Amino acid sequence: MSLLKRLESQKQTEQSAQCKDKGKPVIQVKVDPFQSLKGRIHKRIVDEMSLEESKGLTDKNVDKQLLEDFVARVSNVVMDEETVPVLRGDRSRVIIEIVDEVLGFGPIDPLLKDDSVSEVMVNSASQVYVERKGKLVLTDVCFRDDAHVMQVIEKIVAPLGRRVDESSPMVDARLPDGSRVNAIIPPLALRGPCITIRKFAKDPLQIHNLVDFGTLTQEMADFLRACVEGKLNIVVSGGTGSGKTTTLNILSSFIPDDERIVTIEDAAELQLRQDHVVKLETRPANIEGKGAISMRELVKNSLRMRPDRIVVGEVRSGEALDMLQAMNTGHDGSLTTGHANSPRDMISRLETMVLMAGLDLPVRAIREQIASAVDLVLQQTRLQDGSRRITHLTEVQGMEGEVITLQDIFIFEQKGKDENNKIIGNFKPTGIRPKFMDKLAANGINLPNEVFWPK
Repeated sequence: MSLLKRLESQKQTEQSAQCKDKGKPVIQVKVDPFQSLKGRIHKRIVDEMSLEESKGLTDKNVDKQLLEDFVARVSNVVMDEETVPVLRGDRSRVIIEIVDEVLGFGPIDPLLKDDSVSEVMVNSASQVYVERKGKLVLTDVCFRDDAHVMQVIEKIVAPLGRRVDESSPMVDARLPDGSRVNAIIPPLALRGPCITIRKFAKDPLQIHNLVDFGTLTQEMADFLRACVEGKLNIVVSGGTGSGKTTTLNILSSFIPDDERIVTIEDAAELQLRQDHVVKLETRPANIEGKGAISMRELVKNSLRMRPDRIVVGEVRSGEALDMLQAMNTGHDGSLTTGHANSPRDMISRLETMVLMAGLDLPVRAIREQIASAVDLVLQQTRLQDGSRRITHLTEVQGMEGEVITLQDIFIFEQKGKDENNKIIGNFKPTGIRPKFMDKLAANGINLPNEVFWPK
């Protein structure tokens, strides 16, 4: 969508918002003393864009700085024409807000540019939270009304060919920088449209960053590198916001450059640095309810693409069966994530997800499949102080009777809190040498036994 069409659409949306049924009151969040001025500036920009079209301002690949200069110039001209002078500080604020509205994502644009913010949560037009250092913080940012929030949602999903309306009130999308977006609107969201944006660092974190943050120790980092290079199948488990995708990104960075990697995700988030990477993404149904491509179909298709490694962003349902079969049929070194509170819970969830594939498999057969496919479960947890820790590195050792046997290799032992309410604890090996060390050795990876000795 060209900038001119986007501006005209935004103007029409604002006008339609003023004509809602009287039975559905529009939420007026706050009175902006410059709202009328911004409206005049916005109208002038639309008019000027029509005149400037021959100069390339509406081209798809136009330089962003050129557009910002144009918007600032038009804004200054309109403010110079005002009968009541606009103070310099107010003038700068109006220009910044107009630029954010026209070229960015409205009121939340400064939050998206703030490197200290890891997540932006628009609960309603009048309530916007962010996550900083693992803690939720209420901001003073707000939208004019629900229609204003809808404008931002449309601006996010339109370039991706996605849609959001009453017939399809939920959507997953991503920003140009890879940040993950979820939007849900009425009638499902009772307080108005909601947006949740999980930001990702411009420069993906490396393993040494996690060591510096205290997420794991250097010994654990070396162990994980050896596991990935030695082609172990690893499942990263954890709760929402615990850092699973970040850890999966880092584990993926250990895959050698001479291997072919196929990634499969609902919304593309992984940022692999290798050259030989094929990225696949699911597709939702069209307006007729047809054409959806699921994770399971993509996992099946990936097996025909000659992958050395398969990286699944997250298993949620029946695709777990296809993922396990891939791990068991020559695609060693595959990686995935899943939601669970502990390694044992992750194994139980895998059983449940396999049953969701719709096949009438006996439970023992499913457990044998899991036990032979998965080598290591990495449990990541966001603690009460907002910090993230890898609390368990657990080996899947096999079956004993009807039960899958697990053995912790490294654990995080929590000891309490300090005077600043920060979690105190330490990582320690359990003293158990993993059974898969022979598999690592067969792949040319040798770790000293001292790594596993308690200290």
